[in-house]
Amino acid sequence: MPRAKADDLRRRWHILVDGDDVPPPARDFRDLRFPDPVLRMLREKGIVQPTPIQVQGLPVALSGRDMIGIAFTGSGKTLVFVLPLVMLALQEEMLMPIVPGEGPFGMIICPSRELAKQTYDVIEMFLAPLKEAGFPEIRPLLCIGGIDMRTQLDVVKKGVHIVVATPGRLKDLLAKKKMNLDNCRYLTLDEADRLVDLGLEEDIRGVIDHLKSQRQTLLFSATMPEKIRNFAKSALVKPVTVNVGRAGAANLDVIQEVEYVKEEARIIYLLECLQKTPPPVLIFCENKADVDYIHEYLLLKGVEAVAIHGGKDQEERQNAIDFFKNGKKDVLVATDVASKGLDFPDIQHVINYDMPAEIENYVHRIGRTGRCGKTGIATTFINRNQTETTLLDLKHLLMEAKQRIPPVLAELVDPLEDAEAIAKQSGVKGCQSCGGLGHRIADCPKRERQNSMAMAASRRDHFGGGGYRGEI
Repeated sequence: MPRAKADDLRRRWHILVDGDDVPPPARDFRDLRFPDPVLRMLREKGIVQPTPIQVQGLPVALSGRDMIGIAFTGSGKTLVFVLPLVMLALQEEMLMPIVPGEGPFGMIICPSRELAKQTYDVIEMFLAPLKEAGFPEIRPLLCIGGIDMRTQLDVVKKGVHIVVATPGRLKDLLAKKKMNLDNCRYLTLDEADRLVDLGLEEDIRGVIDHLKSQRQTLLFSATMPEKIRNFAKSALVKPVTVNVGRAGAANLDVIQEVEYVKEEARIIYLLECLQKTPPPVLIFCENKADVDYIHEYLLLKGVEAVAIHGGKDQEERQNAIDFFKNGKKDVLVATDVASKGLDFPDIQHVINYDMPAEIENYVHRIGRTGRCGKTGIATTFINRNQTETTLLDLKHLLMEAKQRIPPVLAELVDPLEDAEAIAKQSGVKGCQSCGGLGHRIADCPKRERQNSMAMAASRRDHFGGGGYRGEI
């Protein structure tokens, strides 16, 4: 494809690229020479045209280049790293079949167990028709906590091609020398911003140290804080950056409604909001106690609801998600454990029972609806409990997405005058740490939280206490 034509296509799709010798975009899955079973499965799932991130991301990943993918949630980025990995595993197996105890060839690291399971299911979806068509068998492994390690080790002993993992369990297997990464040549970090947020950066660097041969690294993130940029510089080699929309921007297919609701009236107003749209509906809360309270309240009112949060065991969490995905339950009440990367089909409505302190969590939450070109509604309750910084971020996000601004936000006095002022001052649109448009980096709530956590960690004494132990 001539360079001028490639640039014209990128302009039309609003794709921004950065890097040397960027491969041209692909307008059709057939142009990428995927095997017929893969193309057939895509058609069966109703995926006919590639989305913007797939248009440019797939050619980059298939060409073997390191890549940073920035795309809003629901843009179809899972296929960008899953399909090249399946092709790599097939190629390796055909050239030299795997022997027991060997592998994996490629690995995907996710921040939550639910996201890892979802990615694993997508991989299995493509492997089944390939095996039926006579291609060699590819063995994937789901390596997450909450599942009996012995069943995972059985797969490793047979020889494993693809591993989808959460950092904790993966680190455990590598430390016990139950699995090696000598042949691993493909590494994907999905929702990398979340991995760094959870303090897993050291764990991931530890995993990367186990890789022996030259590798291809793909890093996907909906927001691009400073920490991620620094991590990418150290872990990737001459990466191609594919950016579809501003990092940290809200999905434009979501109608954002913000309502001022007093603290004590929220639970009653929640029932009214549930009647706005038909199910399925997702309700997000900041803490586990609220999740349990709302879940119980909805059950008493006869609503078919399930709940998930970090305090529940893995089986309970997985059952809740399966019931909700299969349409057996109408409402899922969750903490932010369900806000990152999870794909629920046809969600009409997301309700934020409380506004998260960090604007990027809000962006992730509302991204559960309006996925892959469909439209959705997100209703957010705000009151005087939110800080002015958070509300200013929300105001600017609504302005950027050309949404209706409620009077309570419109009358907020903005010390930065407008979002353009921030861009002029820092050369970056919004806060460099979290992507919020309503504050400078000095006032960033996310940075503040990270600093306080770092201070708390440094205060722990050698007995393992969480602070000073009286006067010594």
